[in-house]
Amino acid sequence: MPNQLQYETSPYLLQHAENPVDWYPWGDEALNKAIDEDKPILVSIGYSACHWCHVMERESFEKEDVARVMNEQFVCIKVDREERPDVDAIYMDAVQAMGVQGGWPLNVFLMPDAKPFYGVTYLPKHNWVNLLDSVRSAFDTNRDDLIQSAEGFAKELNLTDAERYGLTQNAPLFSIETLDILYRKVAVKADDEKGGMRRAPKFPMPSIWRFLLRYFDVTGNEAALHQVKITLDRMALGGIYDQLGGGFARYSTDGDWFAPHFEKMLYDNGQLLTLYAEAYSLTKSKLYKHVVYQTIGFAQRELLSPEGGFYSALDADSEGIEGKFYTFTTPELHEILDGPAPRGDYDWFADLYNLSEAGNWEHGLNILHRTESDESFAERMGWSLADLNVRLDATHTRLLKVRNERIRPGLDDKILCSWNGLMLKGLATAYRVFGEPEFLTLALRLAYFLLKKMRDSRNGRLWHTYKLGRARQAGFLDDYAAVIDGLLALYQATFTESWLTEADQLTQYVLTNFADSTVDDITGPDPFFFFTDKNGEELIARKKELFDNVIPSSNSMMAENLYTLSLLLDKPDYAERADQMLGRIQPLVQQNADYLTNWAAQFATRARPTAEIAIVGPAAEQFRAELDAEFYPNKVLCGRAASGITDQSDLPLLQHRGLINEKTAIYVCYNRACQLPVTSVAEVWRLVR
Repeated sequence: MPNQLQYETSPYLLQHAENPVDWYPWGDEALNKAIDEDKPILVSIGYSACHWCHVMERESFEKEDVARVMNEQFVCIKVDREERPDVDAIYMDAVQAMGVQGGWPLNVFLMPDAKPFYGVTYLPKHNWVNLLDSVRSAFDTNRDDLIQSAEGFAKELNLTDAERYGLTQNAPLFSIETLDILYRKVAVKADDEKGGMRRAPKFPMPSIWRFLLRYFDVTGNEAALHQVKITLDRMALGGIYDQLGGGFARYSTDGDWFAPHFEKMLYDNGQLLTLYAEAYSLTKSKLYKHVVYQTIGFAQRELLSPEGGFYSALDADSEGIEGKFYTFTTPELHEILDGPAPRGDYDWFADLYNLSEAGNWEHGLNILHRTESDESFAERMGWSLADLNVRLDATHTRLLKVRNERIRPGLDDKILCSWNGLMLKGLATAYRVFGEPEFLTLALRLAYFLLKKMRDSRNGRLWHTYKLGRARQAGFLDDYAAVIDGLLALYQATFTESWLTEADQLTQYVLTNFADSTVDDITGPDPFFFFTDKNGEELIARKKELFDNVIPSSNSMMAENLYTLSLLLDKPDYAERADQMLGRIQPLVQQNADYLTNWAAQFATRARPTAEIAIVGPAAEQFRAELDAEFYPNKVLCGRAASGITDQSDLPLLQHRGLINEKTAIYVCYNRACQLPVTSVAEVWRLVR
């Protein structure tokens, strides 16, 4: 008989609906059951593209004998971490406080009041059953000790940031000297030879390279730019990037970007679109343009819903085997590339992609992985670049034809608000840089979807997740932060003021429902926002997200949103709030810049005044495109195509702005003081640079 997960919409939870374990979703029914029956709770947290989650399910949760122990001794709750990041964050922090390295599947044991006392990640069946027996025995015989332990962890979870990190209110210090300190903290851990950070596994970590791009823009430090370029080059050529179909896997298991953990996540690809588009605007690298176009093609082909939102992820596994969809045996490659009438394509292709007769990966399989650029390889082979491109297109087409006939990896078809916000930013940025109309079409469809399907029309709040026509779960701070960021990029791509209005309305909702109203006698008011809505479910702790990870922290994104909106809407209180956040976090950023790189990027932005650029006249879109084609991140753009004084906008930067000698005018302002208007982009660059 299916368990209680059969009524859920999360693909991850539905995968476990047929388990003999009597799983419940997180909610009052399960939590009250634990209290009524006085049983410990097992919370098992994972996500649909998690390889080891699937392994533990096969080894333990599908087994009748294991399920019998779990059902008799515990109230068992399954959580999709992507659907409930608030629950995941609390219990992940608790497990790490226990001295256990975090990861998924995350299995946490709680007292009946939901306070944690022990946790582990993946365990094979025998170890898992032994642990279940030990935990239940401890609950029955040493309950007072467990209660004391759980209370201690709950207290730890509820520490304020002032208590945990000693943060106090200070005025932020924006200077080149401060930036240099932050850069050195990151650079010392960076891999100068292979890109990324000096560790394995290697994650893309877009906010690190976004910071270094901005640091280079301020300082001209070529070593910082080299680090960005070597990272983006090696990722784009490596196995972490799908060389045939486009799109990045979640991480590389090694230090060479060679063997990926093959799941593809929307949040990575959305952010990497922004990063590669920005990097192209600086370097004009053809490789970066190729990555942007091919990755959008992948997302459009494999993740786009009919309604305009994007699905969450593709599994690493197909037919129960990790990477099977993406890899080839050497005999397969010979057959496809040489065929019955030899075309002679295998040898050069194997040379370029580092293939071997025995397979360059495990079980005789090959991962397509390069380290050599098109230009270098073509020169070595004595070919023109155009000739190589023709050969690559032909071989890739043949390989894709075979690959597309295989059983595909599983699709996690829930639509998450925050990840779609990141994708909106990526699409809007790609359009701003490349001017491709299809990118704008996708961005507009996505923005309409988010505001129509994932916002509650009754109160203006966002929903976190959507599937089968149903939106659910009150939005978290990262949902608002990412969508606001995406809308701000979309406004600056189109100058359609409704997107700016929507961004401001969502910001006002955040200020009302996520702010901390408590005032510490010593440290003063805390400017950081809670992760959860005050109207949402009350958990054992209400936390604030400060540290940037693969996805930037929701507070760092909100600080940037507030600053951008303060300039576009002339709202000094927004800028003041952003400054309070940056001032409070600054000591922590200076100590741990490599874990707070989205914050560091804002210190780079603020090291110089931000250019407020207003464009008025019929060539507004053309001038906007010319400005966005070059890398100058420290600017905000607004504009209108209408030319008459009667066509005035309500935006402060556009008020009382008109043409100059019947030509489109560009006004460059700093701190609400404007230069004389100019009529060409070349003159703008002379003003700002």
